[in-house]
Amino acid sequence: MKNVLITGITGFAGAHLANYLAEHDPEHQFRIWGLVRASNGRENDIRDVVTDKVYGRLNFVYGNLDDRESLVRVFRTREFHQVYHLAAQSHPPTSFEDPQGTFVTNAVGTVGLVELLMKYSPKCRMMNCSTSEVYGAVAEDEQPITEECPIAPVNPYGVSKAAADLYVGERARSKGLRAFNTRAFSHTGTRRGFTFSISGDAYQLMRIKKGLQEPVVKVGTLSSRRVVMDVRDCVRGYAMLMDKFTPGEAYNVGGDELYSMGELLDMMIEMTGLDVEKVVNQAFVRPIDIPLQIPDSTKCRTLTGWQPRIPIRQTLAGLLDYWDEKIKE
Repeated sequence: MKNVLITGITGFAGAHLANYLAEHDPEHQFRIWGLVRASNGRENDIRDVVTDKVYGRLNFVYGNLDDRESLVRVFRTREFHQVYHLAAQSHPPTSFEDPQGTFVTNAVGTVGLVELLMKYSPKCRMMNCSTSEVYGAVAEDEQPITEECPIAPVNPYGVSKAAADLYVGERARSKGLRAFNTRAFSHTGTRRGFTFSISGDAYQLMRIKKGLQEPVVKVGTLSSRRVVMDVRDCVRGYAMLMDKFTPGEAYNVGGDELYSMGELLDMMIEMTGLDVEKVVNQAFVRPIDIPLQIPDSTKCRTLTGWQPRIPIRQTLAGLLDYWDEKIKE
């Protein structure tokens, strides 16, 4: 039986990845482990999307990317065959408030994780979850964005992920690390935090529907345009790449349909039947906005056959249902 570790399993994408791996391993060839920062019951948070059957297959270990000794205890007693490294401080606005903490977690933490893998599980295959934010604000006439696009992040979060991305690539080329980077473009779905766009709009709409908020949706930059995919499509791409990747390579994972943030909000308003006002909250506006991101995922698709499957309206409906269930009147 092979050991598969998901760092950041209690985050947004981690729980969905656990679902996918378990559901596509009916013969239980893999033992699925999840790295959790503290043994305080946080691992139960994922039960809002993880079925009891899948949850029963998960094994939890406790460690923090900022605490090397806690990670040593995890890795020195187990050999891992695959690692999906999703753990991160992943909120760009927070990175402006705490750039040092963001860099320590995302960049220095990844360096430490890589070094422990090379020492204790040298044959392990690793996916490092990078981000499309490493490309920064690419000019419209230079899009769609391929993996050859220069790395030029415009926020501290993007800088921290770019450093980790570059380090993983360098270790693969110079030291034989069996690892690759995924650069996922915009994705959303159940478990996405309400501090993130789209999910935050859905959260507010459900609060308005329940009478917990005035019929005013506080928004950021509604003109920003993104190609948005469902998180379940995204993690499926991660898993398909794990079997096919070339060490040191980066792979864009992105959807097909381009929408403005305003268009996505309007879809959800239509679904709820609410009559609301939109008001810009400057706290939701990034100091440097990325007005447009269009991914070119040809490299990933050609290698694996991956394609996004879930329509955006289905994703948005599921997000609204999720917050409808989570928010108590």
